[in-house]
Amino acid sequence: MENQAEKIVALVDGSIYSASVCEHAAWIAQRTDAPVELLHVLGRREAPEKRDLSGSIMLGARTALLQELAELDAQRAKLISHRGRAILEDGRAILDKAGVSEVTTRLRQGDVSETVSEVEKDARVVMVGKRGEAADFARGHLGSNLERIIRASSKPVFVASRAFRPIAKVLVAHDGGVSAMKAVDHIARSTVFQGLAIHLVTVGAPTAEVKKGLDGAAALLRAAGIEATSAILPGQPETVLAKLVEAEGFDLLVMGAYGHSRIRSLIIGSTTTAMIRSCKVPVVLIR
Repeated sequence: MENQAEKIVALVDGSIYSASVCEHAAWIAQRTDAPVELLHVLGRREAPEKRDLSGSIMLGARTALLQELAELDAQRAKLISHRGRAILEDGRAILDKAGVSEVTTRLRQGDVSETVSEVEKDARVVMVGKRGEAADFARGHLGSNLERIIRASSKPVFVASRAFRPIAKVLVAHDGGVSAMKAVDHIARSTVFQGLAIHLVTVGAPTAEVKKGLDGAAALLRAAGIEATSAILPGQPETVLAKLVEAEGFDLLVMGAYGHSRIRSLIIGSTTTAMIRSCKVPVVLIR
């Protein structure tokens, strides 16, 4: 979310979260003058299936059946592609209405996390909905691709909530780790956060080291002209932060994402996943 030339990559899948992804993308675009690229990925499972028709069907009948199935596959592929383009055009209409001047659309086929890795090179942020097309059937679960996208992306990932609302108050989870420090540095440098009220919170014991780290983070934000407050609270991070978001009316949660080591990924991953699941506001994850 820093370089003016870098685009906002927004993934849309036709779920109820797609409109929210587009509205949040418009909000960032308006604060940064960044172009938006809408991306819809046709998963490999949507490709025509290979069928084994080597059974005891007579040669002429099998040839006719194969031809009919090939025509059906071609028709299905065309419909899936048309649907993907319609989803992209719906997203473009939301961004046009919001006054975003530079919008491009891209329809790709393949694995969504691999696609994100390819297209994010010149992106400032990757935006995705909290859940996918089965959102209404699996409210307690995260989108099947979400964790894979977070792991695959080296850029900040903005996980959109179900509905858009303008962002004024931001909660930053600060555990003193490298990714938390990167998150604070990112906020200080980004025009997205200018003019917003930032509250830094560390969940844990109020040691001298913790207090020093938190005070330093708040000072960095204030030096960048950002209004920042801080607090140290006892308890479990996912529980405390989720309650705080609800009680204090925060509009956005920013936190560090995963580390690279496998064990660290599992530990941090579980906390991150719990936060995304329990928070009703968007979550920005910074590696």
